[in-house]
Amino acid sequence: MAEADDGGVRLCPLDDAGRPSGPVHQARDLVSAVRERPEVTRWVWRSTAEVYGRLLAAGVRVERCYDVEVAETLLLGYAGQWGRQPRSLAAAWARLRGLPVPDDPPVRTADTQPSLFEAGPPPLPPGTDPLEALLAVYTDQVERTAAVERPERMRLLITAESAGMLVAAEMRRAGVPWRADVHRQVLAELLGERYAGGQEPRRLTELADEVSRAFGSRVRPDLPADIVRAFARADIRIGSTRAWELREIDHPAVEPLLRYKKLYRLYTAHGWSWLQSWVRDGRFRPEYLPGGTVSGRWTTNGGGALQIPKVVRRAVIADPGWRLVVADAEQMEPRVLAAISRDRGLMEVAGSARDLYAALSDRAFAGDRAQAKLALLGAIYGQTSGDALKHLADLRRRFPAAVAYVDEAARAGEEGRLVRTWLGRTCPAASEGLDAGSDEAGLPQAEEVAPAEGAGPAGAAGSAGAYGVGARARARGRFTRNFVVQGSAADWALLMLAALRRELATLQAELVFFQHDEVIVHCPLEEAAQVTEAIQAAADLAGTIAFGTTPVRFPLTPSVVTCYADAKD
Repeated sequence: MAEADDGGVRLCPLDDAGRPSGPVHQARDLVSAVRERPEVTRWVWRSTAEVYGRLLAAGVRVERCYDVEVAETLLLGYAGQWGRQPRSLAAAWARLRGLPVPDDPPVRTADTQPSLFEAGPPPLPPGTDPLEALLAVYTDQVERTAAVERPERMRLLITAESAGMLVAAEMRRAGVPWRADVHRQVLAELLGERYAGGQEPRRLTELADEVSRAFGSRVRPDLPADIVRAFARADIRIGSTRAWELREIDHPAVEPLLRYKKLYRLYTAHGWSWLQSWVRDGRFRPEYLPGGTVSGRWTTNGGGALQIPKVVRRAVIADPGWRLVVADAEQMEPRVLAAISRDRGLMEVAGSARDLYAALSDRAFAGDRAQAKLALLGAIYGQTSGDALKHLADLRRRFPAAVAYVDEAARAGEEGRLVRTWLGRTCPAASEGLDAGSDEAGLPQAEEVAPAEGAGPAGAAGSAGAYGVGARARARGRFTRNFVVQGSAADWALLMLAALRRELATLQAELVFFQHDEVIVHCPLEEAAQVTEAIQAAADLAGTIAFGTTPVRFPLTPSVVTCYADAKD
């Protein structure tokens, strides 16, 4: 355990139960403290995001850590308080002592760079010993973890999320290889030359003129309200300017408007300003936020790293003599559903076939892969109308435990009960003003529930509309139906990253990018084959650690490329 104070860093060894097991030591700084103790295999500290960057800058890497802020977030979430209670050491200490709880510092918006004057962590009350506070909060967290329904799974989740914080810091340090000259070439090719004074580039200006001519009056295509009014003048009523809705309209403005929207997104999200702000010394270094959403999926503080358009990927080019190994999981969420539901039939399919949908179609859908995919994703995402409803009925007959699992999660969500992933990540209760269908949802407070392992047909529920509940409850049911699968997939991905990080430790290869079910490793050409094997080995190990011994396999499809845009979609 390590905690910094004005006199340097104080260290305290811990036993297996988390209790102090020796005298407190003093070190002049964190780097010295860690560098001088290579025998330590796990460090307990208040925040990886706060301290690990300093270690990496000094060339010091740690094997494992326990992140107190991460643990506090997950344990608060387990209690139904995800995103509702501050998670800092100071906040946790205040709750233990019955003191006023300080707020966490505000999170930067997604499009802002780090500032020299950002607020630091909330301070402890005057006179509080930082190491004493850290020890007390850690001990409390160990006790709270032991008290949950499945403590071994929660311990694993905290370990995995703490490892994710290490991976995130290391990826930011390494950076994604990025050719600014190629990026500028792509922008010039698609957007045309730039005009002085911050005006839109030539191609956007031309498309805006086309849109205006089609409407017969000057229209600002970057302003949704302008577009809605323009269509209204043409006696066409639209609810939004989303692309899918515009494509349903027969009007000469639609085609140039859709092209404008696509290029405008490129211009604003990854244009020249983005390039100037985010790419330095041939690397793009976003700040990743593991567990940034309630489902456990990652977000970033700026840079749009998790939404890099394919056309911009042309600028992601490996260094000379190096390659990018790009790998994404094959049909990850259906495989996760098989593992967590313990449905024997679906586990057999997920363990024997690389193309799960094709194998499923041979068994239940007369060889129609598209119908099999529609049915399985419909079960996960709650599509219960039209053909999806018919296919879901077929799926329920063939794989009753799998469908029952997500049905029960939906019913629990509609009834306001807490719903958990396989490892214990928890969907919160609803609160006013939040969209229950979004990944950031807060949802109605009530008793907790986790869908029963291997729930059979007796636990199966019908469509979300079968319970006679309101629209908000149905939306929550659809969310929790997917949450148990998507969240468990996010938990698996964390374990995969942790295993891959360990597999790569003896190589020059660097893990540089992660997005939901895709990883990119930057490595010397001669290490590409080893990296490919390491990625699949990490996926297999993560499946076993997360879900136990099951027939389910999690294949990843690797592409060894020089340019990210050339990787398999």
